[in-house]
Formats: sequence, structure tokens, C-alpha cells
Amino acid sequence: MGKTLLSSISTRAPKEFDKQETKAKTEAIMQKLDELQNLLYAESKHAILIVIQGMDASGKDGVIRNVFGTLNPQGVTVKSFKVPTAEELSHDFLWRVHAHAPAKGVIQIFNRSHYEDILVTRVHHLIDDDTAKKRMKAINDFEQLLTEHNSTRILKFYLHVSPEEQQERLNERIHDPAKQWKYNANDFEEAKKWDDYMRVYDDAFTHCNNVPWTIVPADQNWYKEYLIANTLLKTLQDLDMKYPGLKKEQ
Repeated sequence: MGKTLLSSISTRAPKEFDKQETKAKTEAIMQKLDELQNLLYAESKHAILIVIQGMDASGKDGVIRNVFGTLNPQGVTVKSFKVPTAEELSHDFLWRVHAHAPAKGVIQIFNRSHYEDILVTRVHHLIDDDTAKKRMKAINDFEQLLTEHNSTRILKFYLHVSPEEQQERLNERIHDPAKQWKYNANDFEEAKKWDDYMRVYDDAFTHCNNVPWTIVPADQNWYKEYLIANTLLKTLQDLDMKYPGLKKEQ
């Protein structure tokens, strides 16, 4: 495929989308997702991996809370990938990730993911471009493994927020008591590397697209949540799942 350029993609909803109508559609979708997730768990033939990437303050936590928070917690797990520990660094970069791949019947959410190892590491010059290319191949192989050998559907979302919206949200973390726990002075330093992050994200989307990415305009939470919920709905419907019958007596 051609090179992805985030700079050419809007961070806002298309003009034809009305906020209130879209929020109503999202509520209807959530009701359908509740039943489909129960079906996924009961049938236990497929796994779902949700990868959520984005710059700081792009709304990753909000998506997890508002789109997946109403689903049955028995069948949804969340893993947040932070700075690797000393033990994790002593293994290959996918070692800590593979342990959290979803079991059949489960929706596994990655809040940040294996992609951090070709994003942050490049921006901070912890790996060179040659190493990054090798890691991209390993990521493609890893995702193919999950897809072909554990019936895993992988949905990869990049929350595409504008630098202006990011700054506004980061400043809210200073002044809003309900958000102060998220404040990290380093987030403002990372924001200064915006162009570097856009470059490595563009590269990741171009070379790790065997499982396609969905670029989600993220300046408006109501549209972001609708787009992700609707994508998950279509994916689950496409599985054509059925409840298993009575178990045969042994």
C-alpha cells in the first residue's frame, strides 16, 4: 500500500454526522454488542484483540471505559503496556505481549501495545531504523500467527487527535480535580516531539498494515466512540456465531 500520511487526515467527524443522532446510534450499537459479546463468550471459537494507540490525551482510557465498560467483565480484559521492566527487557520485545494475547471467547484490549517498541523507541533513538524494520516484520508475523492459529480478529485503532486538542486536554489535567491524577509533566515534553511521532506512526501504518489500521478522528469523543463501537459490531456480526446446544453427557 501507499504511505499513510496522518497530516492529510482530519481529526474531526465528517460534517454529515450530527452529534445527538450519532450518540443515539452508539447507544443502539452498545445494546447489540452486549448480546454479541455474550455469544462470543458462549461459543468460544473466536478471539478478539483490540489495539488502541494514540498520542497522550488522545482518549484511550475514555474509549475503554465508554465503549467496553458496559460489557460483561467475564469476557473482556485490558492490558496497559508501560515502560518495560528489567525482566521484560531481557527477553525479545514481543515476550511480554504474547502472554496477553486473547483466549477464544475473550475480547482483549491493549491500551498501547507492541507498537510502542517501534514508536517511542525510535523517537528516543533507542533503536535504529534497521532494527525497527526487523521488528515490523516480527509484528506482522506475530499478528498473522494470532489470526491463523487462534482464530483471532485483530482491530487496530489509532486515535487521531490534533495537537491543539491534545494541548487543551493536557492542560485540563492540571486544573480539573477529576483529571489531576493523570497529570504527568513529561507528557508536555513528549508533545514537543509531535512531528517525530507522526513520522514513525506513518511508517508503522505503512509497513504494519497486513492487519489494517483504522484511523479514528479523535477530537470529538462522541464520534470516536461511535466509530470504534460500530467497527466492533460489524466484526462480531461477520463471525456468524451461534450458541452451542446442550452438552452431551459423558
